[in-house]
Amino acid sequence: MAYLVNITSRAERDLAHLYGEINAEHSDAALKWYRGLKEAILSLEDNPTRCPATPEKKELRHLLYGHKPHVYRVIFRVLEKQKQVDVLHIRHGARRKLKTSHLT
Repeated sequence: MAYLVNITSRAERDLAHLYGEINAEHSDAALKWYRGLKEAILSLEDNPTRCPATPEKKELRHLLYGHKPHVYRVIFRVLEKQKQVDVLHIRHGARRKLKTSHLT
């Protein structure tokens, strides 16, 4: 059974910031990469538990997208009873450890 993928407002802001940061509006390669990221996020509807738990908090999972040194982490939680995936945050993989207190 498919899960509903809910992209939170925080994650939407992260995507908008990333779109501008990589200059996707003016680069075909960047736009292709950005669309691939969005497709990867939407693919969580099929099997979100395929992704590992985050090191910061075991209740959260993360999907890694990209190739070093341009790896991004899509941090999300799976709500099994509701069959829903809440995408909480999207960040560069090289950033410092995430403080999760404001995400849950």
